[in-house]
Amino acid sequence: MSEYKTFNADEAMAFADEHSELFGDHSKLTAAEFDDANLNLVFRVENDKGTSLIVKQALPYVRFVGESWPLTTDRARIEAEVLKMHRRFCPEHTVEVRYFDPVACAMLMEDLKAFRILRNELIAGKKFNHLAPQMAKYLAHTLFFTSDFVMSSEHKKAEVVRFLNPEMCLISEDLFFTDPYCNHERNNIEPSILEKAKSLWHDDALKAEVAMLKADFLSKPQALLHGSLHSSNILIDDETCKVFDAEFGFFGPIGFDVGCLLGNLLLNYLACPSLHDAEDAAEQQAFLLEQAEQLWQQFSELFTELMNRETQDPALENSLYQQRFLRQVFSDAAGYAGCELIRRTVGLVHAADFDNIGDAGKRAGCQRSALKLGRELIMQRADLNNISQLLNLVRYQQTG
Repeated sequence: MSEYKTFNADEAMAFADEHSELFGDHSKLTAAEFDDANLNLVFRVENDKGTSLIVKQALPYVRFVGESWPLTTDRARIEAEVLKMHRRFCPEHTVEVRYFDPVACAMLMEDLKAFRILRNELIAGKKFNHLAPQMAKYLAHTLFFTSDFVMSSEHKKAEVVRFLNPEMCLISEDLFFTDPYCNHERNNIEPSILEKAKSLWHDDALKAEVAMLKADFLSKPQALLHGSLHSSNILIDDETCKVFDAEFGFFGPIGFDVGCLLGNLLLNYLACPSLHDAEDAAEQQAFLLEQAEQLWQQFSELFTELMNRETQDPALENSLYQQRFLRQVFSDAAGYAGCELIRRTVGLVHAADFDNIGDAGKRAGCQRSALKLGRELIMQRADLNNISQLLNLVRYQQTG
């Protein structure tokens, strides 16, 4: 291919056939496009024996806005490289990229069609006891092995440059840290919570803390992040989790990936009473808090083990420094979880956890709770010493 052009179904089929030996000769192929892809074209290409692969091509604009919001197609290269790097360190829980074409800005990936989107499963009240331990492993391994604990200074700086992702980072910077805290045209605010949203715009103490979190996002390249680790970017079945959709990847603060996932568990926690009857909601909430607790505990334990065993820089082997480092990661994660709660409530892109609540009054109540909890996580993050304190804050905010 000599120039970029957007695929149709037939071209996606030809791309998959050309760059994979999986289908075999004389296969009868079909291609079906996914309708819910906002930034990309995504096709499932399948032969008559049921063997299938995914073709994903970056669009040069935001699909649900149109060509008035252009985007770099280089994000496809970054996504492919992030997934390859993360799969190197955690193959069990990272989707496999089979091929990437830099001209077409398209990749060929394994098809996990037997898996389901985690967010949808949580909304339906499903419980997966393997969620927290497997995601803790994914986070610990991918973040540790792309950090200064392992990489030489020269190699790390070169990798930071290779994974520069300014356009996608700008989207995150705006949607997480800027838009929700002002009267921005991109915000998506339901009228019933408008006054509550307006209070954010005039809350200088909160905006100062959000500015600190944004400053770290801009200037703390600790590890190669997934960059958008919410529950719609995790696939799950009864045994395994797999992470995909890493086009927002870049070198940033470790607490951002951890906090985004934690924030999505808390979003579902807040939605539960309006999605299920009282008994089922209580069971699901208990499960979610248990998963949140295990996620941090097992992540911190694994990260500590890796620091003890695999650290390459002699100065960073200091155990007191390592304890302080993890303490700061926890504080950052709490703050970024709070930002996730707020931006998913009043920002451009809402969470289906709340949007699926049919009763407008109940939905507004959940949104108010998310704004309240989000603020407290941001404001109190430096005073939270462990995950138990954070979860006690969650319980208190729900009943307070």
